[in-house]
Amino acid sequence: MTGEIITIQVGQCGNQVSKQFWSQLAKEHGIGADGKSLHPSDPNVIREDDTNVFFRQNDHNRYTPRALLFDLEPSAIADVRNCFPGFFNERNVWISKDELGAGNTWAIGYDYGQENQDEFLNMIDKEIDATGNFEGFQLIHSVAGGTGSGLGSNLLEALSDRYHKKIVNTYSVFPSSESEVVVQPYNMVLTLRRLIDNSDASVIFDNEALLNLTARVFRDPNTSYQQTNQLIASVMSSITNSLRFPGYMYNSFPSIFSTLIPTPELHFLVPSFTPFTTDFVPGAKDFKRLSAYDVILDLFDRNNSMVSRETDTPRYLAIYDALQGSVDQSDVTRAILKTQQRTKFVPWSPTSIHVNLGRKSPYNSSANSDYVSGMMLANTSSIVSVFQKTVSSFDVIFKRGAFLHKFQNGKMFQHGWDEFLESREVIQGVIDEYIAAEQENFLDDILVGEDNVVGNDAEMIDVEGSNDII
Repeated sequence: MTGEIITIQVGQCGNQVSKQFWSQLAKEHGIGADGKSLHPSDPNVIREDDTNVFFRQNDHNRYTPRALLFDLEPSAIADVRNCFPGFFNERNVWISKDELGAGNTWAIGYDYGQENQDEFLNMIDKEIDATGNFEGFQLIHSVAGGTGSGLGSNLLEALSDRYHKKIVNTYSVFPSSESEVVVQPYNMVLTLRRLIDNSDASVIFDNEALLNLTARVFRDPNTSYQQTNQLIASVMSSITNSLRFPGYMYNSFPSIFSTLIPTPELHFLVPSFTPFTTDFVPGAKDFKRLSAYDVILDLFDRNNSMVSRETDTPRYLAIYDALQGSVDQSDVTRAILKTQQRTKFVPWSPTSIHVNLGRKSPYNSSANSDYVSGMMLANTSSIVSVFQKTVSSFDVIFKRGAFLHKFQNGKMFQHGWDEFLESREVIQGVIDEYIAAEQENFLDDILVGEDNVVGNDAEMIDVEGSNDII
C-alpha cells in the first residue's frame, strides 16, 4: 500500500508552483476546484487511482489536500485560495501576523521559522494524525527569496530532526542570472547547505532553463512564471503518477529515489520532460506525435532539461524515466539499448535505465490518451555547474562584505559570519563528491549499509538493489 505524502509549500514561489500542482492533480482525479468529486461514486465501479496519497476524503465525497501553506505575506496564498475556494484545510494555512514578508533575506525567514517552530510542528503533527501509513514529505520552495529559502531551511531542519525516519523530498527552484535580489548568493548558499544536510532527495529546477523551455513549449517569447510553474507541475505530477495510479513497481517515493541515489550526499536530481501534451499543459502548441523510442531519446536533449548544463557530455550516476501513453514495449527496449551506447555513465555504475510505464488519468478530459509523454530524473555530475555558480557568486560579494548588514540582526549571525563559511565548505564538499564520483574507484571505500539507503523504510532498495530496467 502506498503511504501518504504531506506537501509543504513555502513562500511565493512554493505556493504558486503548488497552485499548478494541485490543479493538475485535481484534473487527474476528477476533483473540482472546491474539492468536490466531479464523478458520482458508484459502488459497482472500482477506481483505478489512489487519491489517499495526496488527499483526505470525508463522508461527503469531498477531497482535501494533505498540504500545509506557509508565507510571510498574504498575496500568494490569497491567490491560491481564490482559485480553490474551500479546497484547503484552513487550519493548515499560516501567514505571519506582520504580513510584511522576509525582504528577500534568508535570516528574516529563518528567524520567523525558529520563533514559530512549535506552532508549525503542531500543525504538521495534526496532519500526520490523519494518515494511516505516513510515508514522508515533499517541500516546494525557492532557494533565492527570503521566505522560501529562510523559512524553508528552518522547516527542513525541523522535519529531518523530528521525523528523521520519514523521507523528505524537495522541489527546489534556483533563480536565473538576471535576478535583481542582491543578497541572493547568500540566500542560496545558506539554503543549499540545508538541502545537503536535511533532505533525502532534491529535484532541482533552474529558472533560466525553465524560461527557455517555456518559450519553446508555448512558442511565445513573452513567457510568464505561471507558464514555468506549469512545467514544474508536469514533472511533479509525473513523478507521483506511479504513487497515485499504483502498479507493481515504483509505487512509493523510496522505491523511486533509491534507484537514483547511491550515497546520501549525492541526492540532487535533474528533471527533463517531453513532449508537453494537453494532459499537462493545455496552452501548449501542437506537436508531432512521438513513439516511446523518440521520447526516451529526446529526454537526453539538453533543450528538454529543466537545469542548464555547461557540457554536452554529462556523466550519469543513475537514470529514471516515467512514460505515459500508448507505449510499445519494443520501442522502450530499443531506446534503452541506443541510449546505453550514447550515454556516459560513471565507471562504477551499471548502465541500466529504470523505466516506469505509468497510466494516464481516465478523468482528465483534456488528455491525449494515445500520445506518449516522458519525464526523466537524472543523477548526474553536471549538477556541479549549478553549485559552482552559486558559490562563485557568493565568493565575490562575501569577500567584499557586501550587503552583510542585511543579516546582522539575524539570531544565527549575532557572533559572526561562521555560518556562511561553514555552509560554503559543506557545498564544496558535495562538489568534490560529485567530481570524485566520476572516478572508477569511488565506491571502494564505501560500505553499503543503512547509511547509504534513502530514508529508513524496510521496503527500500539499497545501492546494490535491483538493476531491472523496466
